[in-house]
Amino acid sequence: MAVSFTEGGLSAPTRHAIRWKEADFFNKELINAELTRVFEACHGCRRCVSLCQAFPTLFDLIDESKNFDLESVDQKDFEKVVNECYLCDLCYQTKCPYVPPHEWAIDFPHLMLRAKAEKFRNQQKDTRKIIKLRNYILSSTDTVFRILSKPIISNFINYLFSIKIARIFLEKNLKIHRSADLPKMVSNNLQRISNLINKKSKINITCTNKTKGKVKLFASCYCKSSTPDIAEDLIKVFTHNNIKTEVLERENCCGMPKLELGDLKSVEELKNKNIPNLVEAIKNGYDIVSPVPSCVLMFKQELPLLFPDDKDVELVQRNIFDPFEYLNLRDEEGLFNNNFKKSSGKIVYQTACHQRVQNFGPKTKSILSKIPDSEITMIERCSGHDGTYAIKLESFENSVKIRKPIISKIKKDNYKIFTSDCPMAAKHIGNELNSNTIDIKLHPISILKSAYEI
Repeated sequence: MAVSFTEGGLSAPTRHAIRWKEADFFNKELINAELTRVFEACHGCRRCVSLCQAFPTLFDLIDESKNFDLESVDQKDFEKVVNECYLCDLCYQTKCPYVPPHEWAIDFPHLMLRAKAEKFRNQQKDTRKIIKLRNYILSSTDTVFRILSKPIISNFINYLFSIKIARIFLEKNLKIHRSADLPKMVSNNLQRISNLINKKSKINITCTNKTKGKVKLFASCYCKSSTPDIAEDLIKVFTHNNIKTEVLERENCCGMPKLELGDLKSVEELKNKNIPNLVEAIKNGYDIVSPVPSCVLMFKQELPLLFPDDKDVELVQRNIFDPFEYLNLRDEEGLFNNNFKKSSGKIVYQTACHQRVQNFGPKTKSILSKIPDSEITMIERCSGHDGTYAIKLESFENSVKIRKPIISKIKKDNYKIFTSDCPMAAKHIGNELNSNTIDIKLHPISILKSAYEI
């Protein structure tokens, strides 16, 4: 492997496999030694200070220490930094000059994952049972959404979550912030909707070098049970673009919520449930598309790094796509439908972190720019949501702080529409915007559907 010995590397980042099944991976002493090495480098650089709360937390610990140096920071406080990292990966992909192949080989997010995994493995020593229960519930999305989105139950839960006293109870007993935006529960049948759309549509399947023209939709826990209209809009837009789109019959959580906890065993269990179903679809001639960037990233990057020798994981990695990445690949072959019926005007668009770090470029902006007389402004700042970070009592205020630069920029101009590739980020940011003056679309695929007037 070529090694750079310069002060800052200019080579493309190289990711190494996460050897989490080796015994030393969970060695607390080795983890602290690596945290010390990396934190020392971060202290001397500080380029990532504006990305998330992990870096300000680290720098505050150092600046407020006895010697203004890392050596006078108690290693027990390293956990405060680890807790603030939500594995967005932006520091690795966009800021850090010391990532591999640089000789220092710093991978901050995966070091935080290692520390989280060690903590999770030894959590029986943690006396904060409420926190453990809360984290378990929030990360068990399959179970939570399956139960709470059932008919009647969903209406009751939505009503309950709208009552202030119930939210105060949740805050006191489960440490879920009373002002956090909890997902609405929706009872629906995406499979039936998909079948109806496909029955009405005549599609001439056109295969290209990079796309098959047939898609299985990995709808995600969130879109299936909280925002099914996003999945429905995606099916309609893809069908309008002559792409046969069906909902994946058997789907479990991608594993990202468990990954963020450091619960790698549960990640493996979910992988073992999802991968065979995805492989079956791929071998039957389908590509995989998901509307949520975190789900795509999980299959494109995290699972291949956690299971580098799994050929089925590798097959899925090559055949899963972001919806706008997929539409752009079709456009390269002249297969994108440019027959728009109306303009969308001025659109402000927040690029989701988990989409940016997939490194396929601003494809959402590229496709939205095809809508006549539309003006797209892209904001490359984190929303601060990260699935559960903006829900937890201890991190809600920081999530609000992180989103402020986006809110400020949007309010400076008269935009007609706001959107983000991540529906949770769009909702988190949209809560601070005036919906009477700006149309908040939880996913840009809905903008395409409106412009087509489908």
